[in-house]
Amino acid sequence: VQLQASGGGLVQAGGSLRLSCAAPRRTFSRYAMAWFRQAPGKDREFVAAIRWSGGSTYYGDSVKGRFTISLDNARSTVYLQMNSLKPEDTAVYYCAARRYEGTWSNPQEYNYWGQGTQVTVSS
Repeated sequence: VQLQASGGGLVQAGGSLRLSCAAPRRTFSRYAMAWFRQAPGKDREFVAAIRWSGGSTYYGDSVKGRFTISLDNARSTVYLQMNSLKPEDTAVYYCAARRYEGTWSNPQEYNYWGQGTQVTVSS
């Protein structure tokens, strides 16, 4: 299963970006999608997650109120709208998919990963 992440780029502090992650239609069930990020020298950090069924959302503390995760079932695509960006948001952003419920913030529980897209926020 390949997840295609896109939408990264360079933006000034206070600006916005929208990331997209296309998930191929599959024959097996999928449970939820998420975004993680990883800055140089740091661990992978949970950003946000959304369930395919019902659309319940979950956010990491550092992005609450600024980022919004959403999905388009018809396009099998998940979005991450990032507003009020800060230099500390600079990282490679990864989308991920999981089959089962568990701990949203634990990257080891995700079954599939996209290739990552770079987000750079200048001060």
